Amino acid sequence: MKVILAGLSCLLVAVVSAPLLAQTESAPPTEETAASGGGQGLFEIIFAGGWIGFLIIMVLFALSLTAAYLVFEQIMTLRHSELMPPDLAERVQQLLAAGRAAEADQLCRSQPSFLGFVLSAGINEIDGGWAAVEKGLEDVSAEQAARLLRKIEYLSVIANIAPMVGLLGTVIGMILAFKTVADTRGAAEAGDLAQGIYQALVTTVGGLLVAIPALGAFAILRNRVDQLVAEAAYTAQHTFTPLKRARSKAVTPPRAAGSEPPPPPPV
Repeated sequence: MKVILAGLSCLLVAVVSAPLLAQTESAPPTEETAASGGGQGLFEIIFAGGWIGFLIIMVLFALSLTAAYLVFEQIMTLRHSELMPPDLAERVQQLLAAGRAAEADQLCRSQPSFLGFVLSAGINEIDGGWAAVEKGLEDVSAEQAARLLRKIEYLSVIANIAPMVGLLGTVIGMILAFKTVADTRGAAEAGDLAQGIYQALVTTVGGLLVAIPALGAFAILRNRVDQLVAEAAYTAQHTFTPLKRARSKAVTPPRAAGSEPPPPPPV
């Protein structure tokens, strides 16, 4: 999964420049292209739409860099060892079984992590009974899961904004193309209009190339968060099993020696 996310990140960095760089490979030279000095290069295509087109390309490039940063950050954050430190649950379970809740809470605070916060919340509710412990575990698990998902949601926002920004560039290019027709009173040739539309469509391609990897990374990371949260919640419940058993034994009163069960009711 990390290899897939790393590939998506690298793709996000180059999504805007890739379609533009592809335009530098011109067709076989003809008399017209030779006379004009060859095909358009990268900067000629970027600036062909004027400052508006240049700003749109820069916005798409900034979105791609932001998405790549978010993916790399989440790759480093959503690691099993970061969210659930090794041996933390086992050591806390042993301390709780020995009745050393204060030491267990201190151990959780010394290893700040998803599992550490959840276990610490449950330990703080021990005096309220098992129902309070279970409620504390659920509340903190939901809070920490929302914290993990908060930054991942930005990838979804980028995936929705990027195509709209690209479409904006295309619409502006179409407006300018038809303005050329209006200014020349219909004397503009088809080649002039095709050139403007071709340059405007570059922004649409850039927007889609930003959105598609961002949306894929969002889906992968969201599933990863759901998997880790479910595993951490199960681990936390299992950690408090000795406490739950001890509470259930304390609630059930022992039967007095020599006592007999009550007789059945008469028929």
